[in-house]
Amino acid sequence: MTAPTIRDDLRQWQQALRAQFPIVTGHPELAYLDSAATTQKPQAVLDAAQTYLTTSNANAARGTYTWANRTTELVERTRERVARFLGDDRPERSAVHFTSGTTEGLHTIARDWLPGFLRDGDEIVVPDADHQANIAPWREAQRLLAREGVHVRVLPMPYQSGSGDYDHRALAERAGPRTRFVAATHVHHVYGGDMNVQRIRRAVGPDAVICLDAAQSVGHLPVSVAELDVDFVVFSGHKALALPGTGAVWARQARGPAFTPGGWSGTPNTVGIASLEAALDWLDAAGMERVERWTVALAARLTEGLRHLDAYEILGCPLSLAADSAVQRRQGIVTLRHRAIDSGDLGFILFSHGFMVRSDNHCQGDAGEKTGSVRVSLHVYNTVEEIDRLLSVLASLQ
Repeated sequence: MTAPTIRDDLRQWQQALRAQFPIVTGHPELAYLDSAATTQKPQAVLDAAQTYLTTSNANAARGTYTWANRTTELVERTRERVARFLGDDRPERSAVHFTSGTTEGLHTIARDWLPGFLRDGDEIVVPDADHQANIAPWREAQRLLAREGVHVRVLPMPYQSGSGDYDHRALAERAGPRTRFVAATHVHHVYGGDMNVQRIRRAVGPDAVICLDAAQSVGHLPVSVAELDVDFVVFSGHKALALPGTGAVWARQARGPAFTPGGWSGTPNTVGIASLEAALDWLDAAGMERVERWTVALAARLTEGLRHLDAYEILGCPLSLAADSAVQRRQGIVTLRHRAIDSGDLGFILFSHGFMVRSDNHCQGDAGEKTGSVRVSLHVYNTVEEIDRLLSVLASLQ
Protein backbone atom coordinates (compact mmCIF):
# COMPACT_ATOMS: atom_id res chain seq x y z
CA MET A 1 0.00 0.00 0.00
CA THR A 2 1.34 3.43 -0.95
CA ALA A 3 0.11 6.22 1.29
CA PRO A 4 -0.98 9.39 -0.52
CA THR A 5 1.68 12.08 -0.39
CA ILE A 6 1.18 15.57 1.00
CA ARG A 7 3.25 18.42 -0.41
CA ASP A 8 6.17 19.69 1.67
CA ASP A 9 5.06 23.33 1.49
CA LEU A 10 1.65 22.35 2.90
CA ARG A 11 3.34 20.41 5.69
CA GLN A 12 5.47 23.43 6.60
CA TRP A 13 2.42 25.68 6.57
CA GLN A 14 0.60 23.23 8.88
CA GLN A 15 3.52 22.94 11.30
CA ALA A 16 3.57 26.71 11.77
CA LEU A 17 -0.17 26.74 12.51
CA ARG A 18 -0.10 23.73 14.83
CA ALA A 19 2.51 25.49 16.97
CA GLN A 20 -0.10 28.16 17.78
CA PHE A 21 -2.36 25.74 19.73
CA PRO A 22 -1.09 25.56 23.34
CA ILE A 23 -3.22 22.56 24.37
CA VAL A 24 -1.99 20.57 21.39
CA THR A 25 1.71 21.38 21.72
CA GLY A 26 1.47 20.96 25.49
CA HIS A 27 0.34 17.33 25.12
CA PRO A 28 2.45 15.79 22.33
CA GLU A 29 1.61 12.29 23.59
CA LEU A 30 -2.08 12.82 22.74
CA ALA A 31 -3.82 13.14 19.38
CA TYR A 32 -7.07 15.12 19.51
CA LEU A 33 -9.33 13.64 16.80
CA ASP A 34 -12.73 15.01 17.86
CA SER A 35 -12.93 18.40 16.13
CA ALA A 36 -16.46 17.73 14.87
CA ALA A 37 -17.51 17.93 18.54
CA THR A 38 -15.46 21.03 19.33
CA THR A 39 -12.22 22.53 18.05
CA GLN A 40 -9.12 23.51 19.98
CA LYS A 41 -8.25 27.21 20.21
CA PRO A 42 -5.19 29.03 18.84
CA GLN A 43 -3.28 31.46 21.05
CA ALA A 44 -4.72 34.44 19.16
CA VAL A 45 -8.25 33.45 20.24
CA LEU A 46 -7.19 32.93 23.85
CA ASP A 47 -5.42 36.30 23.80
CA ALA A 48 -8.47 38.05 22.37
CA ALA A 49 -10.67 36.70 25.16
CA GLN A 50 -8.13 37.67 27.82
CA THR A 51 -7.64 41.14 26.36
CA TYR A 52 -11.37 41.80 26.20
CA LEU A 53 -11.95 40.67 29.79
CA THR A 54 -9.07 42.76 31.13
CA THR A 55 -9.58 45.95 29.10
CA SER A 56 -13.18 46.40 27.95
CA ASN A 57 -15.54 44.00 29.73
CA ALA A 58 -19.01 45.59 29.86
CA ASN A 59 -22.54 45.05 28.64
CA ALA A 60 -23.44 45.90 25.06
CA ALA A 61 -25.96 48.62 24.15
CA ARG A 62 -26.59 49.41 27.82
CA GLY A 63 -24.18 52.18 28.71
CA THR A 64 -22.58 55.41 27.50
CA TYR A 65 -19.14 54.96 29.03
CA THR A 66 -16.05 53.83 27.12
CA TRP A 67 -16.06 50.12 27.97
CA ALA A 68 -19.74 49.76 27.10
CA ASN A 69 -19.23 51.61 23.83
CA ARG A 70 -16.28 49.38 22.94
CA THR A 71 -18.35 46.27 23.64
CA THR A 72 -21.24 47.55 21.53
CA GLU A 73 -18.80 48.26 18.69
CA LEU A 74 -17.34 44.76 19.11
CA VAL A 75 -20.74 43.10 18.74
CA GLU A 76 -21.68 45.10 15.65
CA ARG A 77 -18.22 44.72 14.12
CA THR A 78 -18.36 40.95 14.57
CA ARG A 79 -21.76 40.78 12.88
CA GLU A 80 -20.13 42.37 9.85
CA ARG A 81 -17.14 40.03 10.25
CA VAL A 82 -19.42 36.97 10.14
CA ALA A 83 -21.11 38.22 6.97
CA ARG A 84 -17.72 38.79 5.28
CA PHE A 85 -16.42 35.39 6.37
CA LEU A 86 -19.50 33.77 4.83
CA GLY A 87 -18.92 35.57 1.54
CA ASP A 88 -22.07 37.67 1.80
CA ASP A 89 -22.20 39.94 -1.26
CA ARG A 90 -25.34 41.76 -0.03
CA PRO A 91 -24.65 42.44 3.67
CA GLU A 92 -26.88 45.52 3.67
CA ARG A 93 -29.88 43.24 3.12
CA SER A 94 -28.98 40.27 5.32
CA ALA A 95 -28.88 39.94 9.11
CA VAL A 96 -26.62 38.19 11.63
CA HIS A 97 -27.96 37.14 15.03
CA PHE A 98 -25.68 35.68 17.73
CA THR A 99 -26.71 32.51 19.55
CA SER A 100 -25.10 29.98 21.87
CA GLY A 101 -24.51 27.66 18.93
CA THR A 102 -26.13 25.76 16.08
CA THR A 103 -28.77 24.07 18.22
CA GLU A 104 -30.12 27.32 19.64
CA GLY A 105 -29.91 28.98 16.23
CA LEU A 106 -32.06 26.33 14.57
CA HIS A 107 -34.54 26.40 17.46
CA THR A 108 -34.76 30.19 17.16
CA ILE A 109 -35.69 29.95 13.47
CA ALA A 110 -38.22 27.19 14.18
CA ARG A 111 -39.79 29.06 17.10
CA ASP A 112 -39.68 32.70 16.05
CA TRP A 113 -39.71 32.70 12.24
CA LEU A 114 -41.16 29.52 10.75
CA PRO A 115 -44.68 29.77 12.26
CA GLY A 116 -45.21 33.16 10.63
CA PHE A 117 -44.11 31.79 7.27
CA LEU A 118 -46.16 28.59 7.01
CA ARG A 119 -49.84 28.21 6.23
CA ASP A 120 -52.29 25.35 6.66
CA GLY A 121 -51.46 22.59 4.17
CA ASP A 122 -47.84 23.62 3.62
CA GLU A 123 -45.00 21.09 3.57
CA ILE A 124 -41.53 21.10 5.11
CA VAL A 125 -38.61 18.76 4.42
CA VAL A 126 -36.73 17.37 7.44
CA PRO A 127 -33.43 15.38 7.21
CA ASP A 128 -34.17 12.49 9.58
CA ALA A 129 -30.72 10.89 9.23
CA ASP A 130 -28.80 14.04 10.12
CA HIS A 131 -27.96 15.52 13.52
CA GLN A 132 -30.87 15.72 15.98
CA ALA A 133 -30.33 19.49 16.22
CA ASN A 134 -31.54 19.76 12.61
CA ILE A 135 -34.54 17.50 13.15
CA ALA A 136 -36.13 18.17 16.54
CA PRO A 137 -36.83 21.94 16.06
CA TRP A 138 -38.88 21.40 12.89
CA ARG A 139 -40.89 18.53 14.38
CA GLU A 140 -41.60 20.70 17.42
CA ALA A 141 -42.69 23.59 15.17
CA GLN A 142 -45.10 21.22 13.42
CA ARG A 143 -46.64 20.24 16.77
CA LEU A 144 -46.95 23.85 17.95
CA LEU A 145 -48.63 24.90 14.70
CA ALA A 146 -51.07 21.99 14.93
CA ARG A 147 -52.23 23.31 18.32
CA GLU A 148 -53.12 26.56 16.53
CA GLY A 149 -55.06 24.71 13.84
CA VAL A 150 -52.30 25.00 11.23
CA HIS A 151 -51.50 21.54 9.88
CA VAL A 152 -48.14 21.21 8.20
CA ARG A 153 -46.99 18.06 6.46
CA VAL A 154 -43.44 16.84 7.12
CA LEU A 155 -41.64 15.23 4.18
CA PRO A 156 -38.57 13.17 5.13
CA MET A 157 -35.47 14.09 3.17
CA PRO A 158 -34.68 11.18 0.81
CA TYR A 159 -31.21 9.61 0.98
CA GLN A 160 -29.18 7.51 -1.42
CA SER A 161 -28.85 3.94 -0.24
CA GLY A 162 -25.47 3.10 1.28
CA SER A 163 -23.81 6.48 0.95
CA GLY A 164 -25.74 8.78 3.29
CA ASP A 165 -25.92 11.44 0.55
CA TYR A 166 -29.16 13.25 -0.23
CA ASP A 167 -31.13 11.81 -3.15
CA HIS A 168 -31.82 15.02 -5.05
CA ARG A 169 -33.78 13.30 -7.83
CA ALA A 170 -36.13 11.72 -5.32
CA LEU A 171 -36.44 15.08 -3.55
CA ALA A 172 -37.48 16.74 -6.82
CA GLU A 173 -40.18 14.07 -7.27
CA ARG A 174 -41.34 14.36 -3.67
CA ALA A 175 -41.48 18.16 -3.41
CA GLY A 176 -44.42 20.12 -4.76
CA PRO A 177 -45.83 23.65 -4.88
CA ARG A 178 -46.73 23.49 -1.17
CA THR A 179 -43.15 22.59 -0.16
CA ARG A 180 -42.21 25.87 1.51
CA PHE A 181 -39.23 25.05 3.75
CA VAL A 182 -36.27 22.67 3.56
CA ALA A 183 -33.85 21.90 6.41
CA ALA A 184 -30.51 20.61 5.14
CA THR A 185 -26.97 19.91 6.29
CA HIS A 186 -23.87 21.23 4.56
CA VAL A 187 -21.37 18.58 5.73
CA HIS A 188 -22.70 15.43 7.39
CA HIS A 189 -21.45 14.98 10.93
CA VAL A 190 -21.16 11.18 10.58
CA TYR A 191 -20.44 10.45 6.93
CA GLY A 192 -18.20 13.45 6.36
CA GLY A 193 -19.69 14.12 2.95
CA ASP A 194 -20.48 17.44 1.32
CA MET A 195 -24.25 17.09 0.91
CA ASN A 196 -24.40 19.05 -2.38
CA VAL A 197 -26.93 21.54 -1.09
CA GLN A 198 -26.74 23.56 -4.31
CA ARG A 199 -28.73 20.76 -5.92
CA ILE A 200 -31.54 21.20 -3.39
CA ARG A 201 -32.46 24.54 -4.91
CA ARG A 202 -32.89 22.93 -8.32
CA ALA A 203 -34.94 20.14 -6.75
CA VAL A 204 -37.41 22.30 -4.79
CA GLY A 205 -37.64 25.37 -6.98
CA PRO A 206 -36.88 29.08 -6.55
CA ASP A 207 -39.40 29.95 -3.82
CA ALA A 208 -38.78 27.42 -1.05
CA VAL A 209 -36.74 28.58 1.94
CA ILE A 210 -33.61 26.52 2.63
CA CYS A 211 -32.07 26.48 6.11
CA LEU A 212 -28.51 25.16 6.25
CA ASP A 213 -26.92 23.52 9.29
CA ALA A 214 -23.29 24.54 8.71
CA ALA A 215 -21.87 23.31 12.02
CA GLN A 216 -19.37 21.06 10.23
CA SER A 217 -18.50 23.41 7.38
CA VAL A 218 -18.01 26.94 8.75
CA GLY A 219 -14.45 27.05 10.04
CA HIS A 220 -13.56 23.83 8.24
CA LEU A 221 -13.86 24.78 4.55
CA PRO A 222 -14.70 27.88 2.50
CA VAL A 223 -18.40 28.77 2.71
CA SER A 224 -19.88 31.33 0.32
CA VAL A 225 -23.52 32.32 0.73
CA ALA A 226 -23.15 34.24 -2.53
CA GLU A 227 -22.76 30.86 -4.26
CA LEU A 228 -25.14 28.86 -2.07
CA ASP A 229 -28.71 29.95 -2.76
CA VAL A 230 -29.87 29.30 0.80
CA ASP A 231 -31.81 31.55 3.16
CA PHE A 232 -30.33 30.67 6.55
CA VAL A 233 -26.84 29.54 7.55
CA VAL A 234 -26.44 28.47 11.17
CA PHE A 235 -23.13 27.54 12.81
CA SER A 236 -21.35 27.12 16.15
CA GLY A 237 -18.37 29.27 17.00
CA HIS A 238 -16.80 26.58 19.18
CA LYS A 239 -16.53 24.31 16.12
CA ALA A 240 -14.73 27.16 14.30
CA LEU A 241 -11.90 27.73 16.84
CA ALA A 242 -13.87 30.22 19.02
CA LEU A 243 -14.92 29.75 22.65
CA PRO A 244 -17.90 27.58 23.66
CA GLY A 245 -21.33 29.17 23.94
CA THR A 246 -21.20 31.29 20.80
CA GLY A 247 -22.63 30.86 17.33
CA ALA A 248 -24.61 32.74 14.73
CA VAL A 249 -27.61 32.72 12.41
CA TRP A 250 -27.06 34.40 9.06
CA ALA A 251 -30.36 35.29 7.35
CA ARG A 252 -30.60 36.33 3.71
CA GLN A 253 -33.88 38.22 4.26
CA ALA A 254 -35.07 37.54 0.71
CA ARG A 255 -37.86 34.94 1.00
CA GLY A 256 -40.61 35.23 3.57
CA PRO A 257 -40.77 37.72 6.46
CA ALA A 258 -37.63 39.30 7.89
CA PHE A 259 -35.90 37.18 10.50
CA THR A 260 -36.29 38.80 13.92
CA PRO A 261 -35.70 36.67 17.03
CA GLY A 262 -38.56 36.96 19.47
CA GLY A 263 -38.49 37.98 23.10
CA TRP A 264 -36.28 40.38 24.98
CA SER A 265 -32.66 40.48 23.88
CA GLY A 266 -30.58 39.89 27.00
CA THR A 267 -26.87 40.15 27.58
CA PRO A 268 -24.91 38.62 24.69
CA ASN A 269 -21.92 36.37 25.23
CA THR A 270 -19.52 39.25 24.67
CA VAL A 271 -16.30 37.38 25.42
CA GLY A 272 -17.47 34.61 23.11
CA ILE A 273 -18.14 37.18 20.40
CA ALA A 274 -14.65 38.61 20.92
CA SER A 275 -13.23 35.12 20.49
CA LEU A 276 -15.33 34.55 17.36
CA GLU A 277 -13.99 37.69 15.72
CA ALA A 278 -10.43 36.56 16.50
CA ALA A 279 -11.12 33.02 15.26
CA LEU A 280 -12.48 34.24 11.93
CA ASP A 281 -9.49 36.55 11.53
CA TRP A 282 -7.16 33.63 12.28
CA LEU A 283 -8.89 31.31 9.82
CA ASP A 284 -8.85 33.92 7.07
CA ALA A 285 -5.14 34.50 7.63
CA ALA A 286 -4.50 30.74 7.55
CA GLY A 287 -6.50 30.40 4.33
CA MET A 288 -9.70 28.37 4.33
CA GLU A 289 -8.81 26.70 1.03
CA ARG A 290 -5.62 25.36 2.60
CA VAL A 291 -7.42 24.32 5.78
CA GLU A 292 -9.85 22.27 3.70
CA ARG A 293 -7.06 20.84 1.54
CA TRP A 294 -5.17 19.70 4.63
CA THR A 295 -8.07 18.00 6.40
CA VAL A 296 -9.32 16.36 3.20
CA ALA A 297 -5.78 15.05 2.54
CA LEU A 298 -5.59 13.57 6.04
CA ALA A 299 -9.02 11.97 5.65
CA ALA A 300 -7.94 10.52 2.31
CA ARG A 301 -4.81 9.08 3.91
CA LEU A 302 -6.90 7.51 6.66
CA THR A 303 -9.53 6.00 4.34
CA GLU A 304 -6.83 4.74 1.97
CA GLY A 305 -5.24 2.87 4.86
CA LEU A 306 -8.52 1.61 6.31
CA ARG A 307 -9.76 0.12 3.06
CA HIS A 308 -6.89 -2.38 3.25
CA LEU A 309 -7.91 -3.51 6.75
CA ASP A 310 -10.68 -6.08 6.44
CA ALA A 311 -11.69 -5.78 10.09
CA TYR A 312 -13.19 -2.33 9.53
CA GLU A 313 -16.30 -0.90 7.92
CA ILE A 314 -16.23 2.76 6.90
CA LEU A 315 -19.57 4.58 6.97
CA GLY A 316 -20.65 6.78 4.09
CA CYS A 317 -19.99 6.73 0.38
CA PRO A 318 -17.93 3.58 -0.37
CA LEU A 319 -16.66 5.06 -3.64
CA SER A 320 -14.74 7.77 -1.78
CA LEU A 321 -12.35 5.51 0.10
CA ALA A 322 -9.38 5.47 -2.27
CA ALA A 323 -7.08 8.48 -2.07
CA ASP A 324 -7.27 8.94 -5.86
CA SER A 325 -11.05 8.61 -5.97
CA ALA A 326 -12.81 11.06 -8.25
CA VAL A 327 -15.62 11.32 -5.68
CA GLN A 328 -13.42 11.99 -2.62
CA ARG A 329 -15.60 14.38 -0.65
CA ARG A 330 -14.88 13.48 2.99
CA GLN A 331 -14.42 16.83 4.69
CA GLY A 332 -12.11 15.78 7.51
CA ILE A 333 -14.58 13.30 9.07
CA VAL A 334 -14.12 9.53 8.87
CA THR A 335 -16.45 7.22 10.81
CA LEU A 336 -15.73 3.51 11.17
CA ARG A 337 -16.69 0.29 12.90
CA HIS A 338 -14.64 -2.74 13.85
CA ARG A 339 -16.45 -5.91 12.78
CA ALA A 340 -15.76 -7.66 16.10
CA ILE A 341 -14.96 -4.98 18.71
CA ASP A 342 -17.76 -2.84 20.17
CA SER A 343 -17.37 0.83 19.25
CA GLY A 344 -17.33 1.93 22.88
CA ASP A 345 -14.59 -0.55 23.65
CA LEU A 346 -12.67 0.56 20.57
CA GLY A 347 -12.86 4.14 21.79
CA PHE A 348 -11.33 3.14 25.13
CA ILE A 349 -8.62 1.12 23.40
CA LEU A 350 -7.70 4.04 21.16
CA PHE A 351 -7.53 6.42 24.13
CA SER A 352 -5.15 4.01 25.86
CA HIS A 353 -2.89 4.63 22.86
CA GLY A 354 -3.33 8.41 23.08
CA PHE A 355 -6.14 8.97 20.55
CA MET A 356 -9.20 11.02 21.51
CA VAL A 357 -12.15 10.07 19.29
CA ARG A 358 -15.95 10.06 19.52
CA SER A 359 -17.52 6.62 20.00
CA ASP A 360 -21.33 6.37 20.14
CA ASN A 361 -24.26 6.96 17.76
CA HIS A 362 -23.33 10.64 17.26
CA CYS A 363 -26.81 12.08 18.00
CA GLN A 364 -28.08 10.92 14.61
CA GLY A 365 -31.79 10.97 13.81
CA ASP A 366 -34.16 8.00 13.74
CA ALA A 367 -33.46 7.32 10.06
CA GLY A 368 -29.71 7.18 10.68
CA GLU A 369 -27.33 4.53 11.95
CA LYS A 370 -28.66 2.30 14.71
CA THR A 371 -25.28 0.87 15.74
CA GLY A 372 -22.53 2.87 17.41
CA SER A 373 -19.33 3.76 15.61
CA VAL A 374 -16.04 5.57 16.09
CA ARG A 375 -15.69 9.01 14.50
CA VAL A 376 -12.33 10.55 13.65
CA SER A 377 -12.68 14.26 12.91
CA LEU A 378 -9.76 16.45 11.91
CA HIS A 379 -8.61 20.04 11.82
CA VAL A 380 -5.53 21.98 10.91
CA TYR A 381 -3.62 21.02 14.05
CA ASN A 382 -3.69 17.30 13.19
CA THR A 383 -0.67 15.73 11.50
CA VAL A 384 0.25 13.04 9.01
CA GLU A 385 2.15 11.27 11.77
CA GLU A 386 -0.99 11.07 13.92
CA ILE A 387 -2.91 9.44 11.06
CA ASP A 388 -0.12 6.95 10.36
CA ARG A 389 0.15 6.07 14.07
CA LEU A 390 -3.64 5.63 14.27
CA LEU A 391 -3.57 3.28 11.27
CA SER A 392 -0.79 1.28 12.90
CA VAL A 393 -2.85 0.82 16.09
CA LEU A 394 -5.99 -0.08 14.11
CA ALA A 395 -4.02 -2.60 12.07
CA SER A 396 -2.79 -4.24 15.26
CA LEU A 397 -6.42 -4.91 16.22
CA GLN A 398 -7.17 -6.94 13.09
